[in-house]
Amino acid sequence: MVVEYSMDLEIESKFHQLQTMMIDVGMVKGLAHPETVKYSQELDMLINHIQKISPIINNVTNR
Repeated sequence: MVVEYSMDLEIESKFHQLQTMMIDVGMVKGLAHPETVKYSQELDMLINHIQKISPIINNVTNR
């Protein structure tokens, strides 16, 4: 349980970091700037990862 909780915090931290970077870069350089798009794509991949592991985490924690 402790490892899963730690992983959840790490993923949540990475999510907020990418989200903040994407917004900040987008506000300064524009939404179509390659750097903004890069952060958006990284965020998309992280969201896909979260959605993929969420059922696994929920199954383990609901036991």
